Amino acid sequence: MKVIVTGASGRMGRMLVKAIDASEGAELVAATERENSALLGTDAGNLAAIGALGVSLVDDLSACEPADVLIDFTAPQGCLEHAKFVAKHDMAMVIGTTGFEPAEMDELKSTLSSSRVVMAANYSVGVNLALSLIQQAAQVLGSDYDAEIYEAHHKHKVDAPSGTALAMGRALADGRDVKLDDVAVYAREGITGAREAGSIGFSVVRGGNIIGDHKAAFIADEERIEINHFAQDRIVFAKGAVRAAGWLLEQPVGWYDMQDVLGL
Repeated sequence: MKVIVTGASGRMGRMLVKAIDASEGAELVAATERENSALLGTDAGNLAAIGALGVSLVDDLSACEPADVLIDFTAPQGCLEHAKFVAKHDMAMVIGTTGFEPAEMDELKSTLSSSRVVMAANYSVGVNLALSLIQQAAQVLGSDYDAEIYEAHHKHKVDAPSGTALAMGRALADGRDVKLDDVAVYAREGITGAREAGSIGFSVVRGGNIIGDHKAAFIADEERIEINHFAQDRIVFAKGAVRAAGWLLEQPVGWYDMQDVLGL
């Protein structure tokens, strides 16, 4: 499996390079970085602290040879441009980028309408198991239990709530057979009044170098049930993304998520 990684000098990009190198049957064939980056020309393997791989960072994806799959953990605008390259060359694409506006998502899906795509807010196997448990808990407990989603990330994260927190909210809403947009509460300030029954609240923390903490809480007067996930190393997301890439190459054209990859 020949792989291109975009944004290869970033936190996740370096982990992806490391995970690809450690994965049997996977080969990094190109790595990109944003224009004017001081790291252009650097060997991607050296950046990932695994030794030179003979793949230097470039800023022009169009100059790269097509591969089997492109893995993208960048930003919405960059991802949209990378998707055009994928579609043009009939490649598969694994997307971990979050923070898309609705119009951007429409454009992304249109561009990749004839491609094989896995897109997930989180590629951790544990997180995706947690999503299934959250949906199951929501089905069993119903709206009699107040529901809250909590997430914490490092101070450099630019979107909030995190894509994983939103995925948890959607899983919870699906379990209750409602739409998240109809029941989500993303901010509380001032005299908010009593909590509205059936609402799903979100709390966000940003600070330090927190990799990613997530919790779904179901709260009744008599008891509280919490489903937690704490990421201890970013490599867990990269391993999941590489696993998704290998799985995707065996699938027909379509749009998949990590739940599909894991058969959950």
